[in-house]
Amino acid sequence: MTQTPTKIIAILTAHLGKAPELRALLISMAPLCRAEPGNLRWDVWCDRAHGERYILDELYLDAAAVEAHRMTPHYQAYLGKIPELAERTAWVLETVAIG
Repeated sequence: MTQTPTKIIAILTAHLGKAPELRALLISMAPLCRAEPGNLRWDVWCDRAHGERYILDELYLDAAAVEAHRMTPHYQAYLGKIPELAERTAWVLETVAIG
């Protein structure tokens, strides 16, 4: 059985006055998420044109690794804080075979 990598892209736009708190939360998540066994990449990007907008760029070994990520205490705590800090949109993506 082959593993299919799973990518997650999340866009978070901070509520008025909440950008510093959102940024701190995202930065604090990085070492925890990167340490997860199925995590291949976990980066935070800030939109140059809109400093209140952050992009999470995540890559996992497979769908099982994503599910394990979602069960972690740090992810559950993050989900509890996000509604007060930002609007969030996320996409879960799979690779497209080329050739």
